[in-house]
Amino acid sequence: MTALANQHQAINLSQGFPDYDIDPALIKLVNQEMLKGNNQYAPMPGILSLRESVSEKMQALHNSYYSPETEITITAGGTQAIYTAIAAVIKPNDEAIIFEPAYDCYAPTVRAFGGLVKPYEMTPPFYDIEWSMVKRLVTANTKLIIINSPQNPCGRILKEEDIKQLKIITENTDILIISDEVYEHIIFDGQQHLSLSQFPELKERTFITASFGKLFHCTGWKVGYCLAPEMLMKEFRKIHQFLVFSVNTPIQHALHSYLNSNQSYLELASFFQNKRDLFRSLLKPSKFTLLRCEGSYFQNVSYENISAEKDVDIAVRIAKDYKVACIPNSSFYARSTDFKTLRFCFAKKDETLEKAAELLNKI
Repeated sequence: MTALANQHQAINLSQGFPDYDIDPALIKLVNQEMLKGNNQYAPMPGILSLRESVSEKMQALHNSYYSPETEITITAGGTQAIYTAIAAVIKPNDEAIIFEPAYDCYAPTVRAFGGLVKPYEMTPPFYDIEWSMVKRLVTANTKLIIINSPQNPCGRILKEEDIKQLKIITENTDILIISDEVYEHIIFDGQQHLSLSQFPELKERTFITASFGKLFHCTGWKVGYCLAPEMLMKEFRKIHQFLVFSVNTPIQHALHSYLNSNQSYLELASFFQNKRDLFRSLLKPSKFTLLRCEGSYFQNVSYENISAEKDVDIAVRIAKDYKVACIPNSSFYARSTDFKTLRFCFAKKDETLEKAAELLNKI
């Protein structure tokens, strides 16, 4: 869709990246680290000072301690963290349960290592999880459950009942969990992010993956991290060592310095809620039906009142004829299930959202 947007000079609300600049202070810090000579390989797990900053952040926000030495690894983005965790866990014929619509790296990575994907399909408008149905997916071969909160692309967040049911399903089993928490600070309407690090019964079996790109609007820098108990992190690092070995050194040093202030990420929720509310208000006159958005920077809409077309077809038509690019949500389902919904990214300048909404309201 990004290629289509470029081809037709369309406003790109498809891929999840900002069109505004990051904090100049962070760029200055990176430049300073380069000038200091921090340009060679970093230690394989990441520079210790940054791992210590991540540990302090988890302790402050979730009252959950991770050892910087043995339980935190800096990665080349959130996706590499997810890939590495899956690679460390899945062997041929192991089964992994994922919740769809799902970020599109989960299923292919499971399959790449010979695993079998067991998808649970969440449906609009609320994308609720019927846990009794999830339990039916569990077999003796279930090795992994992958969750994502806030969920990309549907914007759903995990609630206390979801956590309770996840505990019940995994209790007295060898099932491991990957908790993709890259949008952890982008949660709206005063709701709280329930990190699996807060729940000891789940923490002991969980890899948590996160992204500095989402945290500081620098997706192109591709720096993230993974948290896990020492036993799991040992296995993670066996893959990480031969996949990327180490991650961009000057940026790691700069991120450590930048994390001295927590305002940069504690203010994300209000920053993106303003953008969500603006975009929703701008789309009110349209024929789209706005679906609930509890977190992330994606707004989903139903176009059932507009057309009976397949979501891929209408997404292409909107990009070509109305000059706005979005994502058809069937691409986030293993069976390409089409619920007549589209995903728009609102991590954009206000004027970008205003111009895009003006075009979309013409449909």
